Amino acid sequence: MQIDEIDRALIRCLQTNARQPVADLARTLGLARTTVQARLDRLERSRTIIGYTARLGAAVDAKLHATALVSIEPRSSPAVLARLRSLPGVRVVHTTSGRFDLLVQIAADTTEELDETLDKIGEARGVKSSESLIHLSTKLDRRG
Repeated sequence: MQIDEIDRALIRCLQTNARQPVADLARTLGLARTTVQARLDRLERSRTIIGYTARLGAAVDAKLHATALVSIEPRSSPAVLARLRSLPGVRVVHTTSGRFDLLVQIAADTTEELDETLDKIGEARGVKSSESLIHLSTKLDRRG
C-alpha cells in the first residue's frame, strides 16, 4: 500500500495524540471528516496502523527498565523465545545482528524482580550468555 504525505501527516497527528476525534484531525489537516475517516479505515485495514494504546506515566509504569543482550545456541531460538514469552517482566524481544542474537527489554518494580527475571533468562535452555544493561535515565524518547 502506498502511503502519501497526507497519510504521514495523519499518522504524526495520531502519534501525538491517538485519542483525537476524527473531526479535530480533519480540521488540523484541512480535510473533510469523511476523508480522514476513510484514510484511517484504509490504514487500519492495511495494518499500517495496528492499534491504539495508552502510554503509562511514571506513577503506574514499572520502576526499573533494563536491556538484556542474549547469545543463544544454534537452532535454539524457538525454545528460548518460548521461555522469554513466559516471563512477565519481558516486554519486547528483538533479533539482532552482531555478537548477540537477541535484545530483550525488561521492566520490573524492584531490583529483586529484575534480578529474578535476568536469572531466568540466563538459565533458559539454549542461552549461551547474556549481558544486562540497567536503564538509568531517559535522555530522548520520540515515541510521543
